[in-house]
Amino acid sequence: MATVQERADLLNKLGLDAQNQAAIGRVLGTGSIARATERADGTMEATIRIKEDEIAWDPAILVLPHGGDVELTIINDDKNTHACLLPSNGDKKFIWLLNHSKGRARLNLDGPGYYWYSSPGGNDEGRGLTAAIVVLGEVPPEARLDRPDQPRR
Repeated sequence: MATVQERADLLNKLGLDAQNQAAIGRVLGTGSIARATERADGTMEATIRIKEDEIAWDPAILVLPHGGDVELTIINDDKNTHACLLPSNGDKKFIWLLNHSKGRARLNLDGPGYYWYSSPGGNDEGRGLTAAIVVLGEVPPEARLDRPDQPRR
């Protein structure tokens, strides 16, 4: 388990802690940060879980080194039923997670940015079951917004 300082250092290194850059590190201020593992074929993989008696995703922030396909294993170790609504280009993925169960999803997240996911059942989102997948990389010139540079602090 990373210390608070190690977590803060990682958020800073990834650029996820500053206003007008990526305040995601402040929004999801609790929980862990993990990096997806990349296979030889370029597909990434990771495991996300809900620990027992914790209404939070672990990790709260999953970092992908680049856009592409990612295979997720989602585990519900909790005594309660939850769900997982995940982003994916072309079609969202929904997984119903009975207590002490797991599911799998293959997502395509082809561009850099922040992709939010949650458990839309009951009041899970309001209680903390909201998290993000951060895809690193540069936005191609044709996809950039046509606006002046924004101030950075």
